[in-house]
Amino acid sequence: MAKKRLVSGMRTTGSLHLGHLEGTLKNWVALQEKYECFFFAAVWHAFTDRLKIDNLPEVIDEMIVDWLSVGIDPEKSVIMRQSSMLEHAELAVILSNMTPLGWLERCPTFKDDVRDDEARSTVSLGKLMYPVLMTADIACYNAEVVPVGRDQLPHLELSREIIRRFNGTYGEIIKEPEAILSSVPMLLGIDKRKMSKSYNNSIELRETPASLKDKIQQMITDPQRVRRNDPGDPEVCTVYAYHKIYTPDRLEEIGAGCRSAAIGCRDCKNILFERINAMLEPIRQRREEIKARPGYIADVLAAGEKRAHEVAGETMHSVRKAMGFLY
Repeated sequence: MAKKRLVSGMRTTGSLHLGHLEGTLKNWVALQEKYECFFFAAVWHAFTDRLKIDNLPEVIDEMIVDWLSVGIDPEKSVIMRQSSMLEHAELAVILSNMTPLGWLERCPTFKDDVRDDEARSTVSLGKLMYPVLMTADIACYNAEVVPVGRDQLPHLELSREIIRRFNGTYGEIIKEPEAILSSVPMLLGIDKRKMSKSYNNSIELRETPASLKDKIQQMITDPQRVRRNDPGDPEVCTVYAYHKIYTPDRLEEIGAGCRSAAIGCRDCKNILFERINAMLEPIRQRREEIKARPGYIADVLAAGEKRAHEVAGETMHSVRKAMGFLY
């Protein structure tokens, strides 16, 4: 039986961190065993809230290296750059004419970005059009499934509405994708804010043991626990939130040790360091192997984009034919 086709992408905004690993990449690695996966570097999407990305080719390549290092397999999955797939742009233009302005203005992320007149005067058309381009990304490959978190369901439902309107006008050409709900663990930055490279609070996938240890030592713990023998509350501690993900087998022991002051914050952080460092070590090794193969990333992208063009080309042929564009 043929595998169902799955499409997902990631914006090219810099080197990847543990939030990307836990929120997306681990899920992708598992999904590629069950689905025909198309994974793309969402280059155009990254420009919806910035005018320029310095060293963009290097940024893209480094992200692809991170994907491969954690287990995305180019023998199993199609890996591509959105900006190399002009079919996405063509279909986005077509679908924009199928999409009422009101639908886009009701999009939750857009509403968050235009809460006042000042914000509305600076937000880009690209931000408003983000869901249309996202729909084109999916529809170009007639994807049957898309992995999303529960908070992203409104975006996918908007894509389904746009596709439904196109099909209602021109016939059943593009499949309506179904959601694969993924459970995304909440992973904060070391300063307890949202993990982000711009905040300089993230733990990168390419941390060395020394830099990893330094960042974990900087993590915010229970502010009421001033001295080593003060009992703490693990539920307000950033380190304990990480233990829930990385040391579930020792969680009860660590929680009890914090509450009774049997273990100190430094001890707690050392346990976390050992577990995360052990997890990152094979990723580091794989990265070094990839870096030692000149031209490998270019070959992966060339092969992936060749396959992507074949599939997207078939879709666009059907779309153009239905709309009368084949002169």
